[in-house]
Amino acid sequence: MITPRPNGRYMVSTITARKNSPLRFKPLTLDDVSLVRSMLAFSGSRTCDFSIGGIYMWIDYFDYTYCIFNDTLFIKGVTEDDVTRPAFSLPVGKMGLEESVGLLADFCDSKRMDLQFSAVPEDALPALRCLGSIREEQLKDWSDYLYSAEALATLSGKKLSKKRNHVNRFMADNPDYTFKPLTAELIPDIKEFFNATHLPLSKPAIADIEREQVKLVLNNLDRYPFEGAVLSTPTDGIVAFTIGEVLNDTLHVHIEKMNHEIPGAGETINKLFAEMMLSRHPEIIYINRQEDVGDPSLRYAKESYHPITLLNKYNVTF
Repeated sequence: MITPRPNGRYMVSTITARKNSPLRFKPLTLDDVSLVRSMLAFSGSRTCDFSIGGIYMWIDYFDYTYCIFNDTLFIKGVTEDDVTRPAFSLPVGKMGLEESVGLLADFCDSKRMDLQFSAVPEDALPALRCLGSIREEQLKDWSDYLYSAEALATLSGKKLSKKRNHVNRFMADNPDYTFKPLTAELIPDIKEFFNATHLPLSKPAIADIEREQVKLVLNNLDRYPFEGAVLSTPTDGIVAFTIGEVLNDTLHVHIEKMNHEIPGAGETINKLFAEMMLSRHPEIIYINRQEDVGDPSLRYAKESYHPITLLNKYNVTF
């Protein structure tokens, strides 16, 4: 439970914790997507961890289970930097943070485990300190790269001139290219392209999980609140595809795959998808291209687009 400190702040105390926690965690399934998404609307965070893709595409890696209690979403898994350490996501929903953290303190006391949160957005740290957190560890490989949507859609300015040149090169080399919204009819060709074109990450375990989750998304695209696009040429067929999700003012790019042997394919689908999504969703201000998970090639690629900020995340221990 939560008890007041003499200085008016609060601390988590398990001295009078309830013996039987009301929280009952169960596996996440595709049948739960709509319910979970309705809870995520309360988060107010632009980090990918509070999006459907950010949760569902990492279920196996982080061993996520969930519980909804008093119109509040609780997710249990492991820390992002150590899959042997149990941890929770920050609760989101109608319940206040003080009450929801107190419920998790009760749960942890009943299970004789430490209360630890992972992937906590930086702006949530002060509130958790007031509730008695004792340690914060930045997850340096898991910061999200956040960009201006307009900048990625236009590639204007000196900083993005190289990207603009790559797009111009692609369009000059492939004047008859096609760019289409992703539809069910294109899925078989996309699967064939994806199976033939794969650039592994430097962390095999993460790469394998990510690959299987992309296949799961393609097999069940109609079950997710996702939108996507496909880039093709008459000579090479599909050369790139991408899939994203809009939450409030942010487009989360969950999947982006391209043929690296086609100059400019990646830059072109990045730009055209940003254009398309801005046209569909004028409320978009930012594009979250997610983490680099410590992979040097991914880090270089994400930095080359000049993010406006990194959304840092933390492990927080009580």
